[in-house]
Amino acid sequence: MAVLTRLIPGPAAVRIGAGAARELPAILADQRISTSGRLAIVISEGSGSALRERLREYLPADAGWFPIRGGTLDDAVDVADRIRASAGSGGGHGLGSYDTIVGLGGGRVIDVTKYAAARLGLPMVAVATNLAHDGICSPVSTLDNDAGRGSYGVPGPIGIVVDLDLVRDAPSAFVRAGIGEALSNLSALADWELSHDVTGEPVDGLAAAMARTAAEAVLHQPGSIEDPAFLAVLAEALVLSGLAMSVAGNSRPSSGACHEISHALVLLFPGKYGQHGEQVGLGAAFASYLRGDAERTRQLVDALRRHGLAAIPADLGIDAPAFVEAVTYAPRTRPGRYTILEHLDLTEAKLRDAVKDYVDTYAR
Repeated sequence: MAVLTRLIPGPAAVRIGAGAARELPAILADQRISTSGRLAIVISEGSGSALRERLREYLPADAGWFPIRGGTLDDAVDVADRIRASAGSGGGHGLGSYDTIVGLGGGRVIDVTKYAAARLGLPMVAVATNLAHDGICSPVSTLDNDAGRGSYGVPGPIGIVVDLDLVRDAPSAFVRAGIGEALSNLSALADWELSHDVTGEPVDGLAAAMARTAAEAVLHQPGSIEDPAFLAVLAEALVLSGLAMSVAGNSRPSSGACHEISHALVLLFPGKYGQHGEQVGLGAAFASYLRGDAERTRQLVDALRRHGLAAIPADLGIDAPAFVEAVTYAPRTRPGRYTILEHLDLTEAKLRDAVKDYVDTYAR
């Protein structure tokens, strides 16, 4: 008998809303998530202590707490080792072992926790305190390593909580970065379709529909990051983007030339030019321009400007030569991925002309 449907990987629980953290006890009591209630909670070494105090009443008193310093591969391995050692010794809580890991914090904490949970073979719950990128729900951990930055395949979270009260307390730059991340799906999907047409790479229609729906929702949602309705749509869009990657089995629905450009900026100019979401938003607009899609480029530029994001390189402090260098280098960051950059294979001189034309067209 033919298989008529497929199983879609996804979290057992998703809760997005103001005060959603108050529902943590009920979510964590779900035996699909934690069979025994023995939790290891990963937090940032800096801001994590304030979060711990703020959410203490919603979390088990005997939970194990594990602060991390940064967002590197070494940090992820280290916290996994500490959780294993603590569980083996009873952790000082008489637990014997943990059955679920909770990542409580921003994207760095969640990426580290996802990798640590995968290393330990344990389910992971993401409690997001900002909306900087779609790692909230994605099957990918982006971690710094000795070579710069790497993306590591991991199981997606089994539970997701986004408390919009916590999000509003985070710096607004984090929310704006999430907008750039969500909008960049539109460019990534165009690259995926291009690869399908040229190389025959399969496109997963369901994953593409999820990623496109997420991006279009943010693109057309009225209001600003000050509006609860907008924040809710953005949070849902980032979760949906992560699920699209789980369905596809890779990052294709949300990562194309836009992300290659961002990775190149990080490798060539580490820590110099804004956040990842800001970079991919700019990369998406420029990649759409290279595709000759004037309408989509205009939509992206307008949306980026409306939300205070970079629409041209200078908005991030990037001069033309540095941006040309990054775009030239970008295809080397994802060998085997086919995007508009690989398709056009522009010389440095032609890229200089393209960047100049783009800036001349879309500068204020």
